[in-house]
Amino acid sequence: MKGTRVRMRSMLMLSVLLLGLLCAAGCEKRASSGTKIKIASVIFQDDEFFRVLQLGMNDAAGKAGVDLRSGNSKGNLDKELQLINTYINAKVDAMVVSALSKEASVNPLKRAHDAGIKIVIVNMPLAADFPVSTIESDHRDLGVCTGREAARFIKEKLDGKAKVAILAFDSQLAEQSKMRTEGFKSQLQDLPGVEFVAQQDAWLVDMGIRKVDAILTAHPEVNVIWSANEGGTVGAVRAVEAKRMAGKVFVFGTDASEQLANALLSPDNILQAVTGQRPFDIGTEGIHAAIKAVRGETVEKKKIVDSMTLTRGKPAEVEAFKKRQLELTR
Repeated sequence: MKGTRVRMRSMLMLSVLLLGLLCAAGCEKRASSGTKIKIASVIFQDDEFFRVLQLGMNDAAGKAGVDLRSGNSKGNLDKELQLINTYINAKVDAMVVSALSKEASVNPLKRAHDAGIKIVIVNMPLAADFPVSTIESDHRDLGVCTGREAARFIKEKLDGKAKVAILAFDSQLAEQSKMRTEGFKSQLQDLPGVEFVAQQDAWLVDMGIRKVDAILTAHPEVNVIWSANEGGTVGAVRAVEAKRMAGKVFVFGTDASEQLANALLSPDNILQAVTGQRPFDIGTEGIHAAIKAVRGETVEKKKIVDSMTLTRGKPAEVEAFKKRQLELTR
């Protein structure tokens, strides 16, 4: 009887051991079969900056074998909310978001965070501490770099005298716009011959054309225009061209694109310099940060991606940038 109990106990222990091994094998199989990391990206415009930003995310996700789902709010907070809710319901592991509003975008993204989704912010900061990382350019420095080129041009080409008009985008992204504008003004404000005579909001091409046309009509003395973003810069160049004021009015801008590179290379001498971000790198870093966060690795809380300045006086650098843009966007 005693021997029977020992054998039964041994058989029971063996059964438990086998069951444990089978469970471990099953668990190992699920881990190795491996559900892909699921990341959602949300941007808010279709201009070249955001197209290249998305390409950077796509490239990084593809190389890492990540399941990337992409959405565009097209400048609409309701659409952004809808996308975020969709990705919460899809139970993605992380979101990489260029938020439309520093404050209005917080609550929906906080719900995603509370659902266990890692939040990475790109392009502009969010008024919250829960994102695991924020990756952007130094927006004040973007303005400073273009302002430096404008100051040099005014001293060398305009005898230190200029009537300056500004195209901002305060009503769209106030903090970002103000940082760029303050940076630009800081480089010109100590020049005694410089006067700021007009400032309007215009972040899309058509807006830029209309606003610059109105400014030049109301202030025909304006001879320097600076725009805080790509759409406004393109619009300013087109407006100056349409009013046949090339050689009299000179444009400086922020952001860099193939279209602006062409304007720098044009013989019309309207666009003089732009300072651009590196959206491909920002997108890439955003995905890398999201993957690290999902894996429980250390993530840099804030990362600044360096800007670049392109000028009419250095056409080889402009050509090299244009070639790179063509490679990315074709």
